[in-house]
Amino acid sequence: MLTIGDLAHRFGLATHVLRHWETMGLLAPGRDGAGKRRYGQADLMRVALILMGKEAGFGLRQLRTLLGTGNPMDHPEHLRRHMAELDERIAKATAARQLIAHALSCPMPFDDCPHAREQIAARIPPPIPSTTGALDPRAGLVEP
Repeated sequence: MLTIGDLAHRFGLATHVLRHWETMGLLAPGRDGAGKRRYGQADLMRVALILMGKEAGFGLRQLRTLLGTGNPMDHPEHLRRHMAELDERIAKATAARQLIAHALSCPMPFDDCPHAREQIAARIPPPIPSTTGALDPRAGLVEP
């Protein structure tokens, strides 16, 4: 059995993190005769699983739902939705990485590079129609 300090130290966490996870319903440590928290092997596994979930981008509330039944696979809809979000973030990160790699290898100044200009232009949203049918002045076009 580990104390809260021992467990926190083992994972490189502050003790207040473990207390917070307990208030969130993610941990439920046992108590000794003096009422002090005591953590066993199951708690070690749980903390490792929480950290893995956080590394995968899950928030504590999401983890509480996923781990609430003891088996994250009981919530396939949450996992599928999160996987779609991860795919979107990966695509954006890949595009950003490619732009940076191009910028590092391009002999032209960034502002003059046709590839960079194309990427920048692709991020400019189209004009927004107003409720009156005229184009929104924020789009750079004014009403006639």
